[in-house]
Amino acid sequence: MMRLPEHAARAVAALEAAGYQTWAVGGCVRDSLRGAAPHDWDLCTAARPDQMQAVFAGERVLETGLRHGTLTLLTEGGPIEITTFRTDGGYSDGRHPDGVRFVGSVEDDLARRDFTIGAMAWHPQRGLCDPYGGLDDLQEGILRAVGDPDARFAEDALRILRGIRFVSRLGFAVERETAAAMRRQAARLNGIAAERVRGELTGLLCGRFVHRALRMFADLIGVVLPELTPMFGCAQRNPHHLYDVWEHSIRAAAQVPADPVLRWAALLHDCGKPACKTVDEQGIGHFYGHPAVSRTIAEQIARRLRFSGADQDRLLLLVEQHDRPLGENDKLVRRRLSQIGEARFRDLLVLKKGDAVGQGTHPEDVAALLETERRLRAVLQADICFSLHHLAVKGNDLTALGLSGPAVGEMLHFLLDAVLDEQAENTREALLALARARMEEQHEQ
Repeated sequence: MMRLPEHAARAVAALEAAGYQTWAVGGCVRDSLRGAAPHDWDLCTAARPDQMQAVFAGERVLETGLRHGTLTLLTEGGPIEITTFRTDGGYSDGRHPDGVRFVGSVEDDLARRDFTIGAMAWHPQRGLCDPYGGLDDLQEGILRAVGDPDARFAEDALRILRGIRFVSRLGFAVERETAAAMRRQAARLNGIAAERVRGELTGLLCGRFVHRALRMFADLIGVVLPELTPMFGCAQRNPHHLYDVWEHSIRAAAQVPADPVLRWAALLHDCGKPACKTVDEQGIGHFYGHPAVSRTIAEQIARRLRFSGADQDRLLLLVEQHDRPLGENDKLVRRRLSQIGEARFRDLLVLKKGDAVGQGTHPEDVAALLETERRLRAVLQADICFSLHHLAVKGNDLTALGLSGPAVGEMLHFLLDAVLDEQAENTREALLALARARMEEQHEQ
Protein backbone atom coordinates (compact mmCIF):
# COMPACT_ATOMS: atom_id res chain seq x y z
CA MET A 1 0.00 0.00 0.00
CA MET A 2 1.50 3.28 -1.10
CA ARG A 3 0.92 6.62 0.49
CA LEU A 4 1.89 10.02 -0.85
CA PRO A 5 3.72 12.32 1.58
CA GLU A 6 1.78 15.42 2.44
CA HIS A 7 3.70 17.82 0.18
CA ALA A 8 3.24 15.54 -2.86
CA ALA A 9 -0.41 14.88 -2.04
CA ARG A 10 -1.08 18.63 -1.96
CA ALA A 11 0.50 19.06 -5.40
CA VAL A 12 -1.58 16.22 -6.86
CA ALA A 13 -4.73 17.64 -5.29
CA ALA A 14 -4.05 21.14 -6.68
CA LEU A 15 -3.57 19.87 -10.25
CA GLU A 16 -6.55 17.53 -10.14
CA ALA A 17 -8.79 20.24 -8.67
CA ALA A 18 -7.93 22.26 -11.78
CA GLY A 19 -8.99 19.33 -13.97
CA TYR A 20 -5.60 17.78 -14.81
CA GLN A 21 -5.02 14.06 -14.19
CA THR A 22 -1.81 13.65 -12.17
CA TRP A 23 0.18 10.62 -11.03
CA ALA A 24 3.27 9.83 -8.94
CA VAL A 25 5.72 8.23 -11.34
CA GLY A 26 9.09 6.52 -11.73
CA GLY A 27 11.59 5.90 -8.96
CA CYS A 28 9.35 6.99 -6.09
CA VAL A 29 6.76 4.39 -7.12
CA ARG A 30 9.41 1.69 -7.61
CA ASP A 31 11.02 2.35 -4.23
CA SER A 32 7.69 2.56 -2.39
CA LEU A 33 6.58 -0.78 -3.84
CA ARG A 34 9.79 -2.43 -2.69
CA GLY A 35 9.39 -1.02 0.81
CA ALA A 36 12.13 1.60 0.57
CA ALA A 37 11.73 5.29 1.34
CA PRO A 38 11.92 7.34 -1.88
CA HIS A 39 14.63 10.00 -2.05
CA ASP A 40 12.26 12.35 -3.85
CA TRP A 41 8.84 12.41 -5.49
CA ASP A 42 8.17 13.01 -9.17
CA LEU A 43 4.76 13.61 -10.71
CA CYS A 44 3.45 13.48 -14.27
CA THR A 45 0.35 15.33 -15.30
CA ALA A 46 -1.99 16.15 -18.16
CA ALA A 47 -1.38 19.86 -17.46
CA ARG A 48 0.72 21.66 -20.06
CA PRO A 49 3.57 23.91 -18.89
CA ASP A 50 1.52 27.12 -18.95
CA GLN A 51 -1.30 25.37 -17.11
CA MET A 52 1.10 24.14 -14.42
CA GLN A 53 2.34 27.70 -14.02
CA ALA A 54 -1.22 28.91 -13.53
CA VAL A 55 -2.00 26.22 -10.93
CA PHE A 56 1.10 27.05 -8.91
CA ALA A 57 1.05 30.82 -9.37
CA GLY A 58 2.36 32.37 -6.16
CA GLU A 59 4.26 29.22 -5.18
CA ARG A 60 8.03 28.89 -5.28
CA VAL A 61 8.91 27.17 -8.54
CA LEU A 62 11.90 26.58 -10.82
CA GLU A 63 11.11 26.80 -14.52
CA THR A 64 14.49 25.74 -15.93
CA GLY A 65 13.02 22.54 -17.46
CA LEU A 66 9.82 24.10 -18.69
CA ARG A 67 10.81 23.84 -22.36
CA HIS A 68 10.65 20.06 -22.01
CA GLY A 69 7.53 20.20 -19.88
CA THR A 70 9.08 20.05 -16.39
CA LEU A 71 8.39 22.44 -13.54
CA THR A 72 10.01 22.01 -10.13
CA LEU A 73 7.77 22.93 -7.22
CA LEU A 74 9.73 23.91 -4.11
CA THR A 75 7.95 22.80 -0.94
CA GLU A 76 8.84 22.46 2.72
CA GLY A 77 8.85 18.71 2.21
CA GLY A 78 11.36 18.95 -0.62
CA PRO A 79 11.36 19.75 -4.33
CA ILE A 80 8.84 17.96 -6.58
CA GLU A 81 9.47 17.61 -10.31
CA ILE A 82 6.21 17.77 -12.23
CA THR A 83 6.29 16.89 -15.95
CA THR A 84 3.61 17.03 -18.60
CA PHE A 85 2.69 13.67 -20.15
CA ARG A 86 5.03 13.48 -23.14
CA THR A 87 6.82 11.34 -25.67
CA ASP A 88 10.37 12.05 -26.74
CA GLY A 89 11.63 12.72 -30.25
CA GLY A 90 14.89 11.32 -31.63
CA TYR A 91 18.13 11.38 -29.64
CA SER A 92 20.63 12.58 -32.21
CA ASP A 93 23.19 13.44 -29.52
CA GLY A 94 22.66 10.17 -27.64
CA ARG A 95 21.61 12.09 -24.58
CA HIS A 96 18.79 14.62 -24.99
CA PRO A 97 15.61 14.18 -27.01
CA ASP A 98 15.65 16.43 -30.06
CA GLY A 99 12.19 17.51 -29.01
CA VAL A 100 9.19 16.41 -26.97
CA ARG A 101 5.54 16.00 -27.86
CA PHE A 102 2.95 16.43 -25.17
CA VAL A 103 0.44 13.59 -25.02
CA GLY A 104 -2.84 13.01 -23.27
CA SER A 105 -2.33 9.81 -21.27
CA VAL A 106 -0.02 8.48 -18.59
CA GLU A 107 0.34 5.21 -20.55
CA ASP A 108 1.91 7.08 -23.48
CA ASP A 109 4.27 8.82 -21.08
CA LEU A 110 5.39 5.55 -19.49
CA ALA A 111 6.30 4.14 -22.92
CA ARG A 112 9.33 6.47 -23.14
CA ARG A 113 10.96 5.25 -19.92
CA ASP A 114 13.97 2.95 -19.76
CA PHE A 115 13.18 -0.01 -17.47
CA THR A 116 9.84 -1.55 -16.54
CA ILE A 117 10.45 -1.13 -12.82
CA GLY A 118 10.56 2.63 -13.41
CA ALA A 119 7.65 2.68 -15.88
CA MET A 120 4.90 2.59 -13.27
CA ALA A 121 2.62 5.36 -12.02
CA TRP A 122 0.40 5.52 -8.96
CA HIS A 123 -2.60 7.55 -7.86
CA PRO A 124 -4.22 7.58 -4.40
CA GLN A 125 -7.64 6.70 -5.84
CA ARG A 126 -6.92 5.09 -9.22
CA GLY A 127 -4.15 2.87 -7.88
CA LEU A 128 -1.25 1.48 -9.91
CA CYS A 129 -0.79 2.03 -13.64
CA ASP A 130 1.59 -0.69 -14.83
CA PRO A 131 1.31 -1.32 -18.59
CA TYR A 132 4.71 -3.07 -18.93
CA GLY A 133 4.64 -5.51 -16.01
CA GLY A 134 7.00 -3.53 -13.82
CA LEU A 135 5.49 -4.83 -10.58
CA ASP A 136 6.03 -8.46 -11.61
CA ASP A 137 9.64 -7.67 -12.60
CA LEU A 138 10.16 -5.83 -9.32
CA GLN A 139 8.86 -8.77 -7.29
CA GLU A 140 10.92 -11.28 -9.31
CA GLY A 141 14.11 -9.18 -9.18
CA ILE A 142 14.39 -8.70 -12.95
CA LEU A 143 15.61 -5.64 -14.82
CA ARG A 144 13.90 -5.43 -18.21
CA ALA A 145 13.89 -2.64 -20.79
CA VAL A 146 10.59 -1.06 -21.82
CA GLY A 147 9.71 -2.12 -25.36
CA ASP A 148 12.62 -2.60 -27.78
CA PRO A 149 15.80 -2.67 -25.64
CA ASP A 150 18.08 -1.67 -28.53
CA ALA A 151 15.94 1.42 -29.11
CA ARG A 152 16.05 2.34 -25.42
CA PHE A 153 19.86 2.17 -25.24
CA ALA A 154 20.35 3.83 -28.63
CA GLU A 155 18.29 6.79 -27.38
CA ASP A 156 20.56 7.30 -24.37
CA ALA A 157 23.52 4.96 -23.94
CA LEU A 158 23.97 6.03 -20.34
CA ARG A 159 20.99 3.77 -19.62
CA ILE A 160 23.45 0.88 -20.04
CA LEU A 161 25.44 2.04 -17.01
CA ARG A 162 22.21 2.90 -15.23
CA GLY A 163 21.14 -0.70 -15.68
CA ILE A 164 24.38 -1.95 -14.14
CA ARG A 165 23.87 0.52 -11.30
CA PHE A 166 20.46 -1.04 -10.62
CA VAL A 167 22.11 -4.47 -10.51
CA SER A 168 24.63 -3.12 -7.99
CA ARG A 169 22.03 -1.32 -5.91
CA LEU A 170 19.18 -3.85 -5.97
CA GLY A 171 20.89 -7.14 -6.77
CA PHE A 172 18.56 -7.75 -9.73
CA ALA A 173 19.23 -10.05 -12.68
CA VAL A 174 19.11 -8.49 -16.13
CA GLU A 175 16.62 -10.03 -18.55
CA ARG A 176 18.40 -11.86 -21.38
CA GLU A 177 17.40 -9.64 -24.32
CA THR A 178 17.99 -6.50 -22.27
CA ALA A 179 21.52 -7.64 -21.36
CA ALA A 180 22.24 -8.56 -24.97
CA ALA A 181 21.10 -5.13 -26.16
CA MET A 182 23.29 -3.44 -23.53
CA ARG A 183 26.27 -5.19 -25.07
CA ARG A 184 25.21 -4.54 -28.66
CA GLN A 185 24.89 -0.81 -27.95
CA ALA A 186 28.00 -0.53 -25.72
CA ALA A 187 30.08 1.39 -28.27
CA ARG A 188 27.67 4.31 -27.84
CA LEU A 189 29.03 4.81 -24.34
CA ASN A 190 32.08 6.50 -25.86
CA GLY A 191 29.92 9.47 -26.79
CA ILE A 192 28.63 10.13 -23.26
CA ALA A 193 29.83 13.18 -21.32
CA ALA A 194 32.51 12.38 -18.73
CA GLU A 195 30.52 13.83 -15.82
CA ARG A 196 27.54 11.58 -16.57
CA VAL A 197 29.75 8.50 -16.82
CA ARG A 198 31.45 9.38 -13.52
CA GLY A 199 28.10 9.84 -11.79
CA GLU A 200 26.74 6.48 -12.90
CA LEU A 201 29.98 4.64 -12.15
CA THR A 202 30.14 6.17 -8.70
CA GLY A 203 26.56 5.18 -7.96
CA LEU A 204 27.33 1.70 -9.26
CA LEU A 205 30.44 1.39 -7.08
CA CYS A 206 28.49 2.40 -3.98
CA GLY A 207 25.84 -0.30 -4.42
CA ARG A 208 25.33 -3.14 -1.98
CA PHE A 209 25.84 -5.74 -4.75
CA VAL A 210 28.80 -4.03 -6.41
CA HIS A 211 30.85 -7.23 -6.60
CA ARG A 212 28.08 -9.01 -8.51
CA ALA A 213 27.54 -6.09 -10.90
CA LEU A 214 31.24 -5.64 -11.70
CA ARG A 215 31.74 -9.35 -12.24
CA MET A 216 28.70 -9.75 -14.51
CA PHE A 217 29.41 -6.68 -16.63
CA ALA A 218 33.20 -6.36 -16.59
CA ASP A 219 33.18 -6.12 -20.40
CA LEU A 220 30.90 -3.07 -20.32
CA ILE A 221 32.93 -1.44 -17.54
CA GLY A 222 35.95 -1.93 -19.79
CA VAL A 223 34.31 0.19 -22.50
CA VAL A 224 34.27 3.29 -20.27
CA LEU A 225 37.38 2.36 -18.26
CA PRO A 226 39.62 0.74 -20.89
CA GLU A 227 42.65 1.14 -18.63
CA LEU A 228 41.22 -1.64 -16.46
CA THR A 229 40.85 -4.32 -19.12
CA PRO A 230 44.38 -5.74 -18.55
CA MET A 231 43.18 -6.65 -15.04
CA PHE A 232 40.60 -9.10 -16.41
CA GLY A 233 41.95 -12.61 -15.98
CA CYS A 234 45.43 -11.43 -14.93
CA ALA A 235 46.53 -14.32 -12.71
CA GLN A 236 48.61 -13.24 -9.71
CA ARG A 237 50.37 -16.59 -9.18
CA ASN A 238 51.21 -15.55 -5.64
CA PRO A 239 50.55 -17.33 -2.31
CA HIS A 240 49.13 -14.10 -0.91
CA HIS A 241 46.36 -14.00 -3.54
CA LEU A 242 43.62 -16.49 -4.32
CA TYR A 243 42.10 -14.47 -7.21
CA ASP A 244 43.15 -12.71 -10.40
CA VAL A 245 43.69 -8.95 -10.26
CA TRP A 246 40.15 -8.02 -11.34
CA GLU A 247 38.37 -10.45 -9.02
CA HIS A 248 40.58 -9.38 -6.13
CA SER A 249 39.89 -5.69 -6.81
CA ILE A 250 36.12 -6.01 -7.04
CA ARG A 251 36.08 -8.11 -3.87
CA ALA A 252 38.12 -5.41 -2.12
CA ALA A 253 35.69 -2.74 -3.37
CA ALA A 254 32.77 -4.66 -1.89
CA GLN A 255 34.54 -4.78 1.50
CA VAL A 256 35.13 -1.07 2.08
CA PRO A 257 32.35 1.31 3.20
CA ALA A 258 30.20 2.82 0.45
CA ASP A 259 32.14 6.08 0.43
CA PRO A 260 32.64 7.06 -3.25
CA VAL A 261 36.38 7.76 -3.05
CA LEU A 262 37.09 4.67 -0.94
CA ARG A 263 35.21 2.47 -3.43
CA TRP A 264 37.06 4.04 -6.38
CA ALA A 265 40.38 3.57 -4.55
CA ALA A 266 39.63 -0.09 -3.88
CA LEU A 267 38.75 -0.66 -7.53
CA LEU A 268 41.90 1.08 -8.80
CA HIS A 269 44.50 0.27 -6.14
CA ASP A 270 46.00 -2.62 -8.13
CA CYS A 271 45.22 -1.46 -11.68
CA GLY A 272 48.97 -1.11 -12.35
CA LYS A 273 49.73 -4.73 -11.53
CA PRO A 274 49.39 -6.18 -15.06
CA ALA A 275 52.01 -3.73 -16.37
CA CYS A 276 54.39 -4.64 -13.52
CA LYS A 277 53.96 -8.40 -13.48
CA THR A 278 57.03 -10.63 -13.44
CA VAL A 279 57.31 -14.33 -12.67
CA ASP A 280 60.38 -15.70 -10.90
CA GLU A 281 62.11 -19.04 -11.38
CA GLN A 282 59.78 -20.69 -8.87
CA GLY A 283 56.75 -19.54 -10.85
CA ILE A 284 55.77 -16.92 -8.26
CA GLY A 285 54.26 -13.69 -9.56
CA HIS A 286 55.61 -10.34 -8.40
CA PHE A 287 54.39 -6.79 -9.02
CA TYR A 288 57.24 -4.52 -8.00
CA GLY A 289 56.43 -0.84 -8.25
CA HIS A 290 52.76 -1.36 -8.98
CA PRO A 291 51.44 1.32 -6.55
CA ALA A 292 53.17 4.10 -8.53
CA VAL A 293 51.90 2.71 -11.83
CA SER A 294 48.41 2.32 -10.35
CA ARG A 295 48.53 5.96 -9.27
CA THR A 296 49.42 7.07 -12.79
CA ILE A 297 46.51 5.11 -14.26
CA ALA A 298 44.14 6.36 -11.54
CA GLU A 299 45.17 9.94 -12.27
CA GLN A 300 44.46 9.44 -15.98
CA ILE A 301 40.98 8.13 -15.17
CA ALA A 302 40.26 10.83 -12.58
CA ARG A 303 41.25 13.59 -14.97
CA ARG A 304 39.23 12.17 -17.85
CA LEU A 305 36.14 11.71 -15.69
CA ARG A 306 36.63 15.18 -14.17
CA PHE A 307 36.84 14.30 -10.50
CA SER A 308 36.91 17.27 -8.18
CA GLY A 309 40.38 18.35 -7.08
CA ALA A 310 39.78 17.22 -3.50
CA ASP A 311 38.47 13.80 -4.53
CA GLN A 312 41.32 13.30 -6.96
CA ASP A 313 43.96 14.17 -4.36
CA ARG A 314 42.40 11.81 -1.83
CA LEU A 315 42.06 9.01 -4.40
CA LEU A 316 45.63 9.25 -5.64
CA LEU A 317 47.10 9.26 -2.14
CA LEU A 318 45.16 6.10 -1.27
CA VAL A 319 46.13 4.29 -4.44
CA GLU A 320 49.79 5.27 -4.18
CA GLN A 321 50.14 4.40 -0.49
CA HIS A 322 47.85 1.38 -0.17
CA ASP A 323 50.83 -1.01 0.07
CA ARG A 324 52.85 1.00 2.62
CA PRO A 325 52.82 -0.12 6.28
CA LEU A 326 50.81 2.04 8.65
CA GLY A 327 52.84 1.24 11.75
CA GLU A 328 53.61 -1.85 13.78
CA ASN A 329 54.34 0.15 16.92
CA ASP A 330 53.18 3.42 18.48
CA LYS A 331 56.22 5.31 17.25
CA LEU A 332 55.59 4.35 13.63
CA VAL A 333 51.88 5.13 13.97
CA ARG A 334 52.75 8.64 15.16
CA ARG A 335 55.18 9.03 12.25
CA ARG A 336 52.53 8.05 9.68
CA LEU A 337 49.98 10.32 11.35
CA SER A 338 52.46 13.14 11.03
CA GLN A 339 52.93 12.43 7.34
CA ILE A 340 49.32 12.03 6.20
CA GLY A 341 47.02 13.14 9.02
CA GLU A 342 44.29 11.26 10.87
CA ALA A 343 41.66 11.30 8.09
CA ARG A 344 43.90 9.74 5.45
CA PHE A 345 45.35 7.30 8.01
CA ARG A 346 41.82 6.06 8.69
CA ASP A 347 41.10 5.89 4.95
CA LEU A 348 44.18 3.76 4.37
CA LEU A 349 43.33 1.52 7.29
CA VAL A 350 39.90 0.84 5.81
CA LEU A 351 41.33 0.31 2.32
CA LYS A 352 44.00 -2.06 3.58
CA LYS A 353 41.37 -4.11 5.44
CA GLY A 354 39.35 -4.44 2.22
CA ASP A 355 42.52 -5.31 0.33
CA ALA A 356 43.41 -8.01 2.85
CA VAL A 357 39.94 -9.58 2.83
CA GLY A 358 39.91 -9.44 -0.98
CA GLN A 359 43.09 -11.51 -1.13
CA GLY A 360 41.19 -14.51 0.25
CA THR A 361 44.28 -16.10 1.81
CA HIS A 362 45.69 -14.73 5.08
CA PRO A 363 43.15 -13.72 7.77
CA GLU A 364 46.05 -12.86 10.06
CA ASP A 365 46.68 -9.80 7.88
CA VAL A 366 43.29 -8.44 8.92
CA ALA A 367 44.12 -9.16 12.56
CA ALA A 368 47.34 -7.13 12.21
CA LEU A 369 45.36 -4.19 10.84
CA LEU A 370 42.95 -4.39 13.75
CA GLU A 371 45.99 -4.10 16.03
CA THR A 372 47.12 -1.02 14.09
CA GLU A 373 43.64 0.42 14.58
CA ARG A 374 43.98 -0.18 18.33
CA ARG A 375 47.34 1.63 18.32
CA LEU A 376 45.77 4.53 16.45
CA ARG A 377 43.05 4.87 19.08
CA ALA A 378 45.62 4.75 21.85
CA VAL A 379 47.76 7.48 20.26
CA LEU A 380 44.75 9.73 19.70
CA GLN A 381 43.30 9.17 23.17
CA ALA A 382 46.67 9.96 24.75
CA ASP A 383 46.74 13.23 22.81
CA ILE A 384 50.30 12.47 21.77
CA CYS A 385 52.00 15.01 19.54
CA PHE A 386 52.13 13.96 15.89
CA SER A 387 51.80 17.28 14.06
CA LEU A 388 53.02 20.86 14.22
CA HIS A 389 49.60 21.78 15.57
CA HIS A 390 50.30 19.71 18.69
CA LEU A 391 53.88 20.95 19.16
CA ALA A 392 54.44 22.80 22.45
CA VAL A 393 56.35 25.64 20.70
CA LYS A 394 55.20 27.85 17.87
CA GLY A 395 56.89 30.00 15.28
CA ASN A 396 56.92 33.10 17.46
CA ASP A 397 58.83 31.20 20.15
CA LEU A 398 61.57 30.50 17.62
CA THR A 399 61.49 34.02 16.28
CA ALA A 400 62.24 35.20 19.83
CA LEU A 401 65.38 33.02 19.70
CA GLY A 402 66.58 34.93 16.64
CA LEU A 403 65.36 32.69 13.80
CA SER A 404 63.54 34.14 10.79
CA GLY A 405 62.18 33.17 7.40
CA PRO A 406 62.45 29.53 6.24
CA ALA A 407 64.67 28.71 9.21
CA VAL A 408 61.62 28.91 11.50
CA GLY A 409 59.75 26.22 9.59
CA GLU A 410 62.83 24.05 9.31
CA MET A 411 63.37 24.22 13.06
CA LEU A 412 59.72 23.41 13.81
CA HIS A 413 59.97 20.27 11.68
CA PHE A 414 63.27 19.33 13.33
CA LEU A 415 61.62 19.60 16.74
CA LEU A 416 58.58 17.61 15.60
CA ASP A 417 60.87 14.83 14.33
CA ALA A 418 62.62 14.77 17.68
CA VAL A 419 59.30 14.35 19.50
CA LEU A 420 58.12 11.66 17.06
CA ASP A 421 61.39 9.77 17.53
CA GLU A 422 61.02 10.10 21.32
CA GLN A 423 64.30 12.06 21.53
CA ALA A 424 62.61 15.02 23.24
CA GLU A 425 59.56 15.61 25.40
CA ASN A 426 56.83 17.80 23.97
CA THR A 427 57.24 20.59 26.52
CA ARG A 428 58.10 24.20 25.83
CA GLU A 429 61.21 24.09 28.00
CA ALA A 430 62.61 20.91 26.45
CA LEU A 431 61.95 22.02 22.88
CA LEU A 432 63.40 25.50 23.34
CA ALA A 433 66.52 23.94 24.88
CA LEU A 434 66.81 21.59 21.92
CA ALA A 435 66.32 24.49 19.49
CA ARG A 436 69.09 26.50 21.16
CA ALA A 437 71.42 23.51 21.02
CA ARG A 438 70.61 23.01 17.35
CA MET A 439 71.25 26.67 16.58
CA GLU A 440 74.62 26.54 18.34
CA GLU A 441 75.55 23.42 16.43
CA GLN A 442 74.63 25.05 13.12
CA HIS A 443 76.57 28.20 14.07
CA GLU A 444 79.70 26.15 14.80
CA GLN A 445 79.42 24.44 11.43
